[in-house]
Amino acid sequence: MATGSTDTPASLYGPASLVLGIASAVATVISGFIGLAIPLLTGCLAVTFAILGLVQRINRGQCAIGLVGGAIGVLYPVFLIGALSM
Repeated sequence: MATGSTDTPASLYGPASLVLGIASAVATVISGFIGLAIPLLTGCLAVTFAILGLVQRINRGQCAIGLVGGAIGVLYPVFLIGALSM
């Protein structure tokens, strides 16, 4: 067992939010073909992991990019449903 190991499960919040944020942004672009559920789900997960990572101050750059990508994936379906319901 190595002494001084700093790897924790919390260190994966940044890469997870980054991957999910990018997937959410890409799924938002092609949401006409795949539906609104995929961008909404991946966006919610990306925002959740990004907030957890930002609170623990681990991989803050990756968490910020994941937060922006996830927010795009969450807000696009919300605005689209709001615009079409008028």
